[in-house]
Amino acid sequence: MNEKSTIQYRQKIGPLEFLVKFVPFVARVPFIAYHAIKGLGMISGKKNMSWGLMLETIAAQYPERMAIKSHDGMLTYRELNESANRFAHFLKSKKVARGDAVTVCIDTRPELLVLYCGCSKIGAVCSMININQRGDSLVHSFNLNKGSVIVVGEECYGFFKEVEDSVDTKGSFLCYVKDPAIGRLQEKNELNALLRDMPANNLPETKELTVRDRIAYVYTSGTTGGLPKAAVIINKRALSAMFWWGRVVTPVQSRHTIYVPLPFFHTNALTVGWPPALYSGAAVAIRRKFSASGFVDDVKKFQATHFIYIGEVCRYLMAQPGVPGQDRTTLKYIIGNGLRPDIWKSFKKRYGIRKVYEFYGAAEGVGVLTNIMNFDYCVGMSLTPYAIVKYDVENNSIVRDKDGMAVKAKKGEPGLCIMEISEKTPFSGYSDKKKTEEKILRDVFRKGDAWFNTGDMLRNMGYGQAQFVDRLGDTFRWKGENVATGEVEKALDSFKGVESSAVYGVAMPAGDGKAGMAAVIADGGSLDFSALAEHLRSALPKYAVPLFIRLVRDFEWTPTHKIKKTALKSDGYDRKKVSGGLYVLLPGTDTYVPVDDAMYKEIISGAYKF
Repeated sequence: MNEKSTIQYRQKIGPLEFLVKFVPFVARVPFIAYHAIKGLGMISGKKNMSWGLMLETIAAQYPERMAIKSHDGMLTYRELNESANRFAHFLKSKKVARGDAVTVCIDTRPELLVLYCGCSKIGAVCSMININQRGDSLVHSFNLNKGSVIVVGEECYGFFKEVEDSVDTKGSFLCYVKDPAIGRLQEKNELNALLRDMPANNLPETKELTVRDRIAYVYTSGTTGGLPKAAVIINKRALSAMFWWGRVVTPVQSRHTIYVPLPFFHTNALTVGWPPALYSGAAVAIRRKFSASGFVDDVKKFQATHFIYIGEVCRYLMAQPGVPGQDRTTLKYIIGNGLRPDIWKSFKKRYGIRKVYEFYGAAEGVGVLTNIMNFDYCVGMSLTPYAIVKYDVENNSIVRDKDGMAVKAKKGEPGLCIMEISEKTPFSGYSDKKKTEEKILRDVFRKGDAWFNTGDMLRNMGYGQAQFVDRLGDTFRWKGENVATGEVEKALDSFKGVESSAVYGVAMPAGDGKAGMAAVIADGGSLDFSALAEHLRSALPKYAVPLFIRLVRDFEWTPTHKIKKTALKSDGYDRKKVSGGLYVLLPGTDTYVPVDDAMYKEIISGAYKF
């Protein structure tokens, strides 16, 4: 089945196909109901429940089972709990109180998970810095929720020092964690040395924490653009993920290992991959940086049964040469989002996958859709109220009827996905109240109701199932990261010779997400493209640097003085629509070069691996 027919097939679910999946699902309903009730009791009936208390419970039950597996070392649940306690006692010695932020800038290694758990023992909020950020974004993330204690890994030392003068460290205790892979750190406040004499016993404060206490800040551009915002993760969300992913979606047992080679400052790792492992006394296998060539070896080394993915990771794996026995490992289940329809079935076959639990959600969202019935090419259903409503892309607003109420999309139609905000599904939002309000739609189906605007287009496939279509607004996704157009435009507009810019995402051949493209009004009609590339690479994360630059004379503006991007997005880098002034940053090069007809054909044929 080619990609075109696959996409056609996915638009609706037929009655026979639904029945085939529905019958085995019904057989699981009593099991699902039991664990759903048990989980709801844990997060609502027992107010004094938290990630830290769950760790204590599991460590007492499975003290010598592996909690963390990695190339950097292994930790049992006893060792993880004791290490977390030492850090918690250290935080208390520095007067860190419940609700205070602790800023953590460290790569995905066991120490990061220890720090997170340590914060959870006393109710400190672990502020998880995205270590791919640079410049203004990095400084903003450090300063947005100032940490009473700031912990920087040796591997992050260089880029932190470049911005340290702009980071507000006044009144904070700044310390560092040695990286055994580097081993050159000379700073006096080295955390391992500071923790050596700290007690390893459990703390009484842990039992006082509730499901509504904050546990983490995760920095996301969301879907409204601009500098990173701090999405709030509370204990209730982390605990809900434990029984949802670990019991309801796919039963995880203590003998299992969940392989999570993704960064833990993203929610796929933090609130999807890790919670079910902890809840079940299973291991979580981590890696600093995903390796496609080392994937099968890692699965075998760690005896992984589950794999947490994003779509780009699956594409990288499919591009690898086949390995003998890759379809006969311990790996049977995968959980994630963004698996492309054209590789969905071939990926399952290649790696011997039984079930794909594709899901849809957002770091700051109020609900999640999950492919719990295991339909191919589907993000599934939600147990909490959501709707797919008709959306006017040009005017950036939902379609309303004559009474001012939203209109739901029909079966097979795409529309904006919105999720109901209620007492049962609260919106924790961001640390910035103004940004929180921007994500809420009001008076949608009745006066006084409130809905979370996901900013994404989904398709109603029928029978309560949905399919992901595309992202809306001022954000697009590239290389597994959300790229905020406002941040990129700010970097462009600060370059000498750029009068104004408009940034948007464009589809790439054989690529997940959309690559960055910028329409630019240049002072004098030309730019120093080598200097521009150098400037953007120093100011932005690698994934946010635009691949294409288009020179334009002027923009089309809305009445509210916003640049209209619809036509620009439609033109993309198509040479038939963009005759001149089109430039590309090719892989492995240091400057933007003109796109002629020959190069355009090479790009669309997939000759360049962007």
